[in-house]
Amino acid sequence: MRTEPGPQSQKQSQNRTTRFWHRFRPASMRGRTATAAALAMALVLAVGGGWLYVLLRANLLDNTTSRTEVAARKVAAQADTGALPEVPASPADVLASPADGVDLVLVLDEAGRVVATSLRSADPLAAALRDLRPPPGQDSADRVLTGSPAAAAGGSRADVVVVRATPPGHGGRVRYVYAVTVLSDVDDATHAIGVALLASAPPLIALAAAIAWAVTGLALRPVTAIRRELAAVSESELDRRVPDPAGGDEIALMARTVNATLDRLEQAVTRQRQFVADASHELRNPIAAVRSRLEVALAAGPASEGPDGPSVRAALRDTERLQRIAADLLLLARLDAHATRAAEPVDLALVAAEEAARRPAGGGPRLVVVAGEPVPVRGDPVQLERLLANLVDNALRYAASEVRIIARGGGPEHAAHGVLEVVDDGPGVPPPARDRVFERFARLDAARARETGGTGLGLAIARGIARAHGGDLTVRDREDERPGARFVAVLPASPARVPASS
Repeated sequence: MRTEPGPQSQKQSQNRTTRFWHRFRPASMRGRTATAAALAMALVLAVGGGWLYVLLRANLLDNTTSRTEVAARKVAAQADTGALPEVPASPADVLASPADGVDLVLVLDEAGRVVATSLRSADPLAAALRDLRPPPGQDSADRVLTGSPAAAAGGSRADVVVVRATPPGHGGRVRYVYAVTVLSDVDDATHAIGVALLASAPPLIALAAAIAWAVTGLALRPVTAIRRELAAVSESELDRRVPDPAGGDEIALMARTVNATLDRLEQAVTRQRQFVADASHELRNPIAAVRSRLEVALAAGPASEGPDGPSVRAALRDTERLQRIAADLLLLARLDAHATRAAEPVDLALVAAEEAARRPAGGGPRLVVVAGEPVPVRGDPVQLERLLANLVDNALRYAASEVRIIARGGGPEHAAHGVLEVVDDGPGVPPPARDRVFERFARLDAARARETGGTGLGLAIARGIARAHGGDLTVRDREDERPGARFVAVLPASPARVPASS
């Protein structure tokens, strides 16, 4: 019993076909276009070459058949004038060799006996041709035979064109005149055409693919320029625009559409940044006023010692936190705005030593500075101090026993750069989250909970400062393979203009 394939089997078959196609198709549009052009040229050559081959062979056969029929009718005309014998003779009459490329002529009577021939020995050919007669109502016919004995007489080909004429002779006797042409010339010509088509196909296919590759490359050159420029557009370079090629084709329209989209995106981001900056700036005074009132309330003995004292102190802590968030948002807005001012020389080793000296020694993790020699860079000293302070605050929050600040030169890996590292022995940052920790208000669920006191903006500010100076800030594994986080800031030592500090 036959069962029809179910939907699942059909889907699996379609998936296999799709995977096969995606596996072997070229990856680039230029490759696919060149492949399509090569396949199209192969198809054109196959169809056109086959049509040319068939047409040429048909024309050659028609011409050969016409010549052969003329030779047969000439011999048949001799029967009307009585030039041919009425009855078969032994040996048969010898006819003159036909002209115009016809190989032989043979005359048979109604019984298939040889009456006249242009061959010395015509019996084998007569035996092969005696069954070939014109159809009723016609006096001639032609046919192509294969394996006829005439091939040995005319050459090495087996295909033979036969034309027969049947005029009645004297006494009402009908004789059949056969003119035979071996298709040597036809086979040679068609063979030459076939070889030429087969030999020219590969270079023509390659030429079509090369032309398609070159033309597609020229057509896609604006697209490549648009893609490269669009890839360079980032949060810090929203003012970049893709090149607009001249003309009104699809690529030019796409470039203009992309530029219009980038204009809207830049306007939206600018409005968002302006809103954050304005909101943060406007919130600073009310928050500062609330904090002052809370501090005054706590400074008064009765309020701090009364039943509302814990609530007032909690409100003060929340207000201080809110004030830090507003200050951080304002700094981020200024970093995003790319306000610049002249940089000045800064020694990262000195910045590290000052940061360690500013931290009070106490019961927290130990702070160690490793800086063997000065590490000069150019930048905004206030912002670089803020970068290091944020990294140290983050490390102290999660370190188990020690935080190391390392200031060193870039070495072969980062020539003409200074490197500032902050290494702790805490839980570390898992690799999947090493980019997410630099997002604004991003937190790792377990190790970096809100109760630890951070605003969620410190690392985002640190990376923003590093990138504003032409460098970067990343998280890496510790070199000693121990647990912990290792934040590495790479800053160029060449002169630069950097965003203004808060």
